[in-house]
Amino acid sequence: MGNHLFDLIRARIPAPDARFALIDDGRVFSYADMVAASGRYAGALVALGVKPGDRVAVQVEKSIEALMLYLGAVRAGAIFLPLNTAYTPAEIEYFLGDAEPAVFVCDPAKAQALRPYAEKAGAKLETLGVGTGSLIEKAAAAPADFADVARGADDLAAILYTSGTTGRSKGAMLSHDNLSSNALALVDYWRFGKEDVLLHALPIFHTHGLFVATNTVLFSGASMILLPKFDPDQVFKYLPQATCMMGVPTFYVRLLQDQRLTPAATKHMRLFVSGSAPLLAETHREWRERTGHAILERYGMTETNMSTSNPYAGDRVAGTVGFPLPGVSARVVDPETGKELARDEIGMIEVKGPNVFKGYWRNPEKTKAEFREDGFFITGDLGKIDPAGYVHIVGRGKDLIITGGYNVYPKEVETEIDDMPGVIESAVIGVPHPDFGEGVTAVVVAKSGADITAQGIAKALEQRLAKFKQPKQVFVVAELPRNTMGKVQKNLLRDTYKDIYAK
Repeated sequence: MGNHLFDLIRARIPAPDARFALIDDGRVFSYADMVAASGRYAGALVALGVKPGDRVAVQVEKSIEALMLYLGAVRAGAIFLPLNTAYTPAEIEYFLGDAEPAVFVCDPAKAQALRPYAEKAGAKLETLGVGTGSLIEKAAAAPADFADVARGADDLAAILYTSGTTGRSKGAMLSHDNLSSNALALVDYWRFGKEDVLLHALPIFHTHGLFVATNTVLFSGASMILLPKFDPDQVFKYLPQATCMMGVPTFYVRLLQDQRLTPAATKHMRLFVSGSAPLLAETHREWRERTGHAILERYGMTETNMSTSNPYAGDRVAGTVGFPLPGVSARVVDPETGKELARDEIGMIEVKGPNVFKGYWRNPEKTKAEFREDGFFITGDLGKIDPAGYVHIVGRGKDLIITGGYNVYPKEVETEIDDMPGVIESAVIGVPHPDFGEGVTAVVVAKSGADITAQGIAKALEQRLAKFKQPKQVFVVAELPRNTMGKVQKNLLRDTYKDIYAK
């Protein structure tokens, strides 16, 4: 038995001297460099005592070295565990205590603060920064020729912790086949080839940047331009060399504010992909008008990798996330009974396929609760499938507002508000109300200089929505709170406005 994931990567290398990555500092990594460097990191991990199935937890800044560490962990038979660079030491303490990694790799500047938590969890502490760190030194001293540790399709390759908007974060266990099957599906569906160059400006502690972007490149023999973070100046500098870009909606919103975004600047591009948070229909339309390109929106989760995508060839419908990917099944059911609903009826989205994770780390009860008996995973997302087969996401199940006994789907109200002139975006939440249980509440961001008032929005909605759906209060703010992947943090909004209806 070989190493399932890396064997598939190795088999798709176009040529040893083919370019794998161009780094923003001018370095060029060939596929031969990728194999050699990942082999050195694998050897360094094994020398540290890492055994098959051990966890390697990592909280480091984005770099080519960090990507090589990911591949090295896979080749060493370990389970890669990336952690958000924004997590505080107190949060890191929880993750290390829960995962009990054999090795914890952090930024050199954070080593002193995090060392006690690594020691408490029984993990060896190593450091890795951009071109510096103890693990970089150990990898440099290790041989490039590494015999990959045997791992099968069902063996774990990674654990990714959920964002934890309710309760403690849970570790989603992802197998070699979960990652490889999804990468193969995306390469085929999005028509990636060795001639493609991906502009990679996403973080790599998240499934989008680490697996969707990186693995799609690796499984197609393509190359990437690796930027440390999203920066419009860097994007426009390197865009002429790229053929594809993956981003979160915030990327596209910011680029639309830049005069350098023109049809000429993007005419050579083959594909723009958006995910990790809902893309406003207005952003989709404006991008198409400015560039001539229709952004391809897709849908996935930490637990499922990618499940659906708008078509490469065919209508990319704004406000939808397209069709289930090949090999993936999706359905919409009544959340209470589990009965499948008819087209255009809103319910809970459930998915099934080789992309779906193996369960939550050390949490069999939660795992059992999130799967149906026939193997479908309950995503927690509310949505519908329209008559044409496109999947629509209307919100998280926990975001559903029940007011006076009526169900209100925030997306429906948000769509009406977002369509108003002068509005950038909105978030609709339910907060405690003494009479109705929950009061529909809208938080709105207006364009600079726009004549937008809470009273004006409320008045406009009177003619557009049933009374029970209309916000009982509207707040106009400068911006909405977001996590690092651009998702609006409605839990923070609910906490901010939780007392507004108190008597």
